[in-house]
Amino acid sequence: MSANSSGIPKGLVENLDEGETVLYAVKKRFSIEKPKWLVITNRRVIYFDEKIFGRYEMVSIPYEKLEKMYCRIGLLATRFVLSIEDGGKLELSWMDRESSRKAVSAMYSAIKSIAVEPPTMVRRKSLFSEEITLVKPKEFVMRGMVAQAIQVPQVSRDFGKAGEKDIVALLNMLKELRDAGVLTEEEYNEKKKKILEKL
Repeated sequence: MSANSSGIPKGLVENLDEGETVLYAVKKRFSIEKPKWLVITNRRVIYFDEKIFGRYEMVSIPYEKLEKMYCRIGLLATRFVLSIEDGGKLELSWMDRESSRKAVSAMYSAIKSIAVEPPTMVRRKSLFSEEITLVKPKEFVMRGMVAQAIQVPQVSRDFGKAGEKDIVALLNMLKELRDAGVLTEEEYNEKKKKILEKL
């Protein structure tokens, strides 16, 4: 396994968003075909299956959609499973012990840096295996909505019909966040005031 982020395929680099940084990358080294990659960025987890003639298959899981990560590190094999909120799963059985641990650590750090509360990590170690489960905090999506609520008014400066709809939707979103307990009454009033000042 190669665990540095340099040398990742061109097709993968071209799919990175502006401002997105690679925190950890690992590839399946021993393969007849082109290698498969698991890449942890500051915004998402990417599975990249590189193929010949510049072809590839890519699965991208934003942290907002990631529900849980499970890793079982045994003596002979490692099972690395990403569970997505819509019920989908991505399973990698080719990662070695050290790569799995580093991938878990990178994901934990990435989610922790953008969530209000850190993700829950459960570790179980027995004589012959180790299990690590990482669960995203429940408020994670809500925090993304708060960030959106702060940024949208700055983008929509031309308040025509579409701008007014944006403002109404934004105010409704803020109200929902307040009602859900994500925003305090004071935070709600402050953000509402800023939005209304743009009209």
